[in-house]
Amino acid sequence: MLLDADDSQLVLVDYQARLMPAIHEGTLVLANAMRLARLARLLEVPAWGTEENAAKLGENPPQLRALCRSTLAKMHFSAVADGLTDLLRPPARQQQGGNARSLPKHLQKPSPDAGEGRNTIVMAGCEAHVCLLQTSLDLLDEEFDVWVVIDACSSQSERNRDAAFDRLAASGAELVTTEMVAFEWLRTADHPGFRDALALIK
Repeated sequence: MLLDADDSQLVLVDYQARLMPAIHEGTLVLANAMRLARLARLLEVPAWGTEENAAKLGENPPQLRALCRSTLAKMHFSAVADGLTDLLRPPARQQQGGNARSLPKHLQKPSPDAGEGRNTIVMAGCEAHVCLLQTSLDLLDEEFDVWVVIDACSSQSERNRDAAFDRLAASGAELVTTEMVAFEWLRTADHPGFRDALALIK
């Protein structure tokens, strides 16, 4: 099974100013997160950010925030507990002036800026064994397909990072790299965004 850009959303977890200096290979991890966000913008894949306790850990970099449709403030380690699912799969918008015979839920339109029925979630973030892991496991429980971009994720220690990847794979997440995501979203060198995408990842 390959990633499909038309069914994908990107979630970027907690690349925060006071956290990243302590992250193993933090500079590389953040650079790959930026590549993913720029690829998502280029290929019209909705991108979302999260920030854990921003008052203590700071915000995500401004250039990363600017590439996201919105950034979810959270206090739980899993962003699902603070409303991520409503961004990815928002409740249908209530019909105005309806009555008891309003349209059934499956015919109602989602709210603007919604995930547009996209069920594949491409995940990356820090720390891999805490917020990234817990958010991914909760999304799997919510019956999303979760793809974790391992070269855009890390923890303060390699041991915790690698343990997170092992657990995610065992739980049903697909593990991929930034380049895998790019070339699967593109599918062909004839894609109109191919040259721009190639410039981002090379």
